[in-house]
Amino acid sequence: MSPDHVFVCGSPALDFAATLRARRSARFEMFPSPERLNAWYVESGVVDAVTPARESDVEQATTVREAVYQLVTARRLGAGYDDTALAVLNHAARRPSAVPQLTPSGRRTEATPEEALSTVARLAVELLSGPDVPLLKECGNPECTRVYIDRSRGTRRQWCGMESCGNRIKAAAYRARKKDVRAAPSA
Repeated sequence: MSPDHVFVCGSPALDFAATLRARRSARFEMFPSPERLNAWYVESGVVDAVTPARESDVEQATTVREAVYQLVTARRLGAGYDDTALAVLNHAARRPSAVPQLTPSGRRTEATPEEALSTVARLAVELLSGPDVPLLKECGNPECTRVYIDRSRGTRRQWCGMESCGNRIKAAAYRARKKDVRAAPSA
């Protein structure tokens, strides 16, 4: 599995929306090439294999990704949906999706990039119309813009993931406290 792709959001649709990192600052694109898009589809578990993507598939995927992010953000904040984002998501969800097949060795899902994208769009529709909506939270790391499903006890989770953000923020807070203690004048 690639260290670039992180799956901590609790839903493939949310992990997909999080493939544009640090939206408020550095903005790091996780789909710089068709190969990285294909890798995401397989690594996320949406499909087991995908035919080679083209640049046009990347453009289509990033358009749907941004629509998913806008809709998730609106839903999380209790705001109305953007009509264009809604149309983009619904158009992608109406396309043929990946279909699992039974093979002698078990279940296998092979797809085209468009079928994989349709599957992600349908997962987003299910998420945004389902029971997990009240559990949607944005990561407490100011640099991170991932939205995740908080299924923690008491819904007190603050970070998209401890490895990706929580440890970093906690370590920075610890260093700041230590610095303050050292800088405080002795009485």
